[in-house]
Amino acid sequence: MVADHGSLALDPAAELFPRLAVSGGTHTTLSGEAETMQVREIMTEEVVTSPIDSSLEHAVERMLENRVGSVIVTRNGDPTGILTETDAMRAGALTDRPFAEIELGAVASSPLHTVAPRTTVRDAVSRMQLRDVKKLPVVSNLELVGILTLTDVVYAYSEIVREAQDAATLKRRWETDASRLEFENAE
Repeated sequence: MVADHGSLALDPAAELFPRLAVSGGTHTTLSGEAETMQVREIMTEEVVTSPIDSSLEHAVERMLENRVGSVIVTRNGDPTGILTETDAMRAGALTDRPFAEIELGAVASSPLHTVAPRTTVRDAVSRMQLRDVKKLPVVSNLELVGILTLTDVVYAYSEIVREAQDAATLKRRWETDASRLEFENAE
C-alpha cells in the first residue's frame, strides 16, 4: 500500500489559477505572485520496478541495466516498497547468501514515503531529511508517476538557487511597497 503524503497536501487553488510565465523555476500566477518549484518539474518519470516475489538478484539486475540506484517494489502492479543500493548491500552482508536466494520482499524498505507531483521541491527535500531517505516515489491519484531523488535535486540546484533569489527580490519589493504605502497613508 502506498503511504499518504502526510501534511504535504495538494493545493486545490493551483487547478483554478494556471501559470502564465515559467522562468528559472519560479512561476508567476495571474496575480503576479511567485510560486515555488514543484516536484513534477524535476522528477524522473521513468521508474524502474520489480515484483515483490522476485529475487534480490532480479532487482539488482534491473538497477544495473537501467543505471539507477533503486527499484520500486510492486505487488500486483501497485507500489508497496523500495529497494535501494544500500538495502541490497545490507542484505548481502547480513545474510551471507547469494542474491538469487533472497526474496525481494524480505529486504525491501516499506512503507513507501511518497510525495505528490505538485509538492514543492522545498517540502520534498524537508521530507527526505525528516525520513532520512534519498528517494521519494511520486504518486498522483494512487498511481506511480515518477521518482524524486537527491540527484534530481542536485541537477536542479541552479534553478533552485535562482528561485530563492527571485523570492528574496520579491520580498524586498513587497516590503518596500508596504513601507511606501504606510508612509503615504500616514500623510
